[in-house]
Amino acid sequence: MMFTKFGEMNSYKEINELAENLFNEGDIKSLKEMATENGIPEDMTEMYLQGEIPQLCEAMDAALGKIDVEVRELKPQEIMLDWVEYLRGQCMENEMLAFQVRKKGKSLAGCIGTLLQWSYTNRVSVHKDVMKATGIKGSYKLGMCPGMATAKKLITEYYMGK
Repeated sequence: MMFTKFGEMNSYKEINELAENLFNEGDIKSLKEMATENGIPEDMTEMYLQGEIPQLCEAMDAALGKIDVEVRELKPQEIMLDWVEYLRGQCMENEMLAFQVRKKGKSLAGCIGTLLQWSYTNRVSVHKDVMKATGIKGSYKLGMCPGMATAKKLITEYYMGK
């Protein structure tokens, strides 16, 4: 399960505030656990602990960390991995999207669910000749995955609330 010990954090600022408090209390073990739970790379945590960086993470790090944690849990495959990679790339280019990805209540499962709902709503009947070639009797409707332009629009709308 994700975010079980420290809960889902709403922003990189919350992560940094908790990291600072844990550091000041000398609770390095909990700080490392919190960082891991939020997908913050171990090397960044060590750099923070050594005073090499002033805070544990930035908005992009927190967003990518959350995505990484969610990916480990959801294990998306094929086209869903393409959607995840697009989202990662956008978080690196768009700080506002990175902020939104980190928000409580926004999740990769919800984002992928939005894309799959679109796919279900826009399913099409498979041509009878194709069905005959498969050897499957009857009719069949195929959920069409959105093209990348539609997927990008749906991903942005999901996280940005448009």
